[in-house]
Amino acid sequence: MRQITAAALAAMALAANAQEIVRTDAYIWHGDTITQGEYMATAPDAYNIVSTYSAQPHYKFPIERTWSLKNDISKYPRLNTPNTLHRAIYNMALDEMVNAVEPDTTLRTGKEWGGVWTRDVSYSILLSMAAMQPEASRISLMKKVTPGGVIIQDTGSGGAWPISSDREIWTIAAYELYKVTGDRQWLQYIYPIIKKSLYDDSLTVATADGLVKGETSFIDWREQSHPRWMQTADIYNSETLSTSVVHAQALHILAEISRELGETADAEKYERQSQTVVDAINRMLWMPEKGYYAMYRYGRDNLILNPRAETLGESLAILYGIADEERARTITASNPTTPFGSAIFFPQIADIPSYHNNALWPWVSSYWAMANAKAGNEQGTLEAIGAIFRPAALFATNKENFNLDNGDIATELNSSNMLWCLAGNIAMTQRILFGIEYCTDGLAFAPFVPKALAADRTLENYRYRNAILDITVRGHGNRIASFKLNGREHAPLLPTDISGHNSVEIVMADNEIAPIGINRTANVKAPLTPIAWLSNNPALDAPGVPANNLLQWNPIEYIGAYAVLRNGQRIDTVRTTSYPAVVPGEYQVIGISGDGVESFASEPRSNMPEVLVEFPAAATTMISPEISYTAADGTVNGFNGNGFVEIDRRSAPITVEADIPATGVYSISLRYANGNGPVNTENKAAIRTLCVDGDRKGVLVMPQRGVANWDDWGISSTVQVMLTKGKHRFTVDFRPENTNMNGNTNHALVDCMVIRQIR
Repeated sequence: MRQITAAALAAMALAANAQEIVRTDAYIWHGDTITQGEYMATAPDAYNIVSTYSAQPHYKFPIERTWSLKNDISKYPRLNTPNTLHRAIYNMALDEMVNAVEPDTTLRTGKEWGGVWTRDVSYSILLSMAAMQPEASRISLMKKVTPGGVIIQDTGSGGAWPISSDREIWTIAAYELYKVTGDRQWLQYIYPIIKKSLYDDSLTVATADGLVKGETSFIDWREQSHPRWMQTADIYNSETLSTSVVHAQALHILAEISRELGETADAEKYERQSQTVVDAINRMLWMPEKGYYAMYRYGRDNLILNPRAETLGESLAILYGIADEERARTITASNPTTPFGSAIFFPQIADIPSYHNNALWPWVSSYWAMANAKAGNEQGTLEAIGAIFRPAALFATNKENFNLDNGDIATELNSSNMLWCLAGNIAMTQRILFGIEYCTDGLAFAPFVPKALAADRTLENYRYRNAILDITVRGHGNRIASFKLNGREHAPLLPTDISGHNSVEIVMADNEIAPIGINRTANVKAPLTPIAWLSNNPALDAPGVPANNLLQWNPIEYIGAYAVLRNGQRIDTVRTTSYPAVVPGEYQVIGISGDGVESFASEPRSNMPEVLVEFPAAATTMISPEISYTAADGTVNGFNGNGFVEIDRRSAPITVEADIPATGVYSISLRYANGNGPVNTENKAAIRTLCVDGDRKGVLVMPQRGVANWDDWGISSTVQVMLTKGKHRFTVDFRPENTNMNGNTNHALVDCMVIRQIR
């Protein structure tokens, strides 16, 4: 392609549509041009994009300044619009989509990332790949099922499932593909897979209160979204917004499939289960003072809210109807929007590099745009689309993520030609501006066209089952004035049996959409997390006062005050760095900056009574065939007592007795070592079922703690149980539902059981 100078680009900009579409403190989308400071991107025609952007020097990932069409996209829907840049961005997404289809007809994750990943491909299918690439979507989804017929959780901190537990997004994607194709055989194929996966999840990650345990959906890099003190077992204990929303919708879909297959009793059961999760989300995570849902609940014995806004979770709550109409509008008006768009979460973590933290991911912005459109937030929709089009134009590809401080690609990891980002780009046109929605009973239309994007647009050669559609949308607004099929008035729902070549003409009402507003804000970073500990101060000793009666913590620069928590409740705000912990409980500290931004809570410190129960028949060497990585010197150190018990899939149940000193609620955990893999990848978390006096109480999860790191002992996840005073029998057992994603290695060392009173 010929080189185009900055002067020539400026001339093109002057000739473009003069209307300003989006202006923020970071960039301007002005007709056919997007500018960011000194940089400019435009499209000389619908098949080329030219940018003057200059990336940070010596960055490890390349930057593209031009895009030219390389593949044949003629069989895909053709967009016609007066805005040439929009056409080019859309065509670039189709072009990169062709690149993403591998020779084996699976969908490649990105230019730099080969293979099929469950959440990546599922979110992409939901955005647009089900419609654009139905066969590749089907084959890709089938690749993410185990031989035992459950959905694969292929990434996540500390051993994949159940620490990371958003695999049910596969369910939602698989059902979307059914709505696109109407293939009953596909429906019958996915039904038992979804049933078994959700059943295993009900035993492992579902909580008594209705929320779902595990990592925030897609944010699968521990340090990027959690305080440094949180171990992967702590992440399993947390209860997250986005993952809970995904499970609620998956259960709802299982109910829908059950109805379609005539299983009415099952349908009612799954709908009740779905509603339980929905009710829990609205009861336990909604923050009326902030106007959005909390990102997750975290801690040890007493969970507290992480009050950050989390854009994907907020979006899905709107799109899946968990937030009612009033809450949906409130969320779109309240979720912080930085000059470059809505962050993955807000505020940021100060001492963590940009990736999920301090970042914008365009595909998440796509879900945010669709959520704003559903809520009727015109400005929110525009700026979310702008957050997608800006980087697509300036970087001349669909990059994975961007630094929220400067909009650059200089993050920890990045890639061009990202599947879910290109899928989200296509969705902006097809799902918002043309309002295309797949239903079990047909193809529905509900365009949302902001006034700044008012135009006559046509989407030609759009394929729906046995039909080809040429779709035209005229005007702006969120109400349809006229809908015509082949020149005749028609309801905005095309039947599933439509065939042949058809024209669809939609005339919008040109109605003014009542403004809702958005929460524009500068990017904000939270203070560092305090490090707290308990020590004993003889001056505080008194009857009933526990040992370790003084809570202390390190001073944090720029902190205006510290909130002190006991058992998850704020009990005081102080300016000192110590507090008398004379009432037994679990203590934490939160730093508060001068402008009111709060840190994460410190690691919980408890001075409640605790019982350690050593296991009988302890060993000092490992013999299991399931060991993945052997210690360098062949020895194990650091265990309590005389040794440890080695557990694998063949092990007999471990049973111990303990004398409980007082009736109350206790947390039960295991002290363990698991050197079968790294902390940040692989899939060898050890999982066991806990029974008390013969009754099942929950699961204990022991994630990997590092390759061959058998001397690093930590505490498993916990199970809370009401115990009466006196002797109780505790059994730790491996059951079929404890099978992890590895299937072969489910192995750990345990040296004692920890029984700690909570209340």
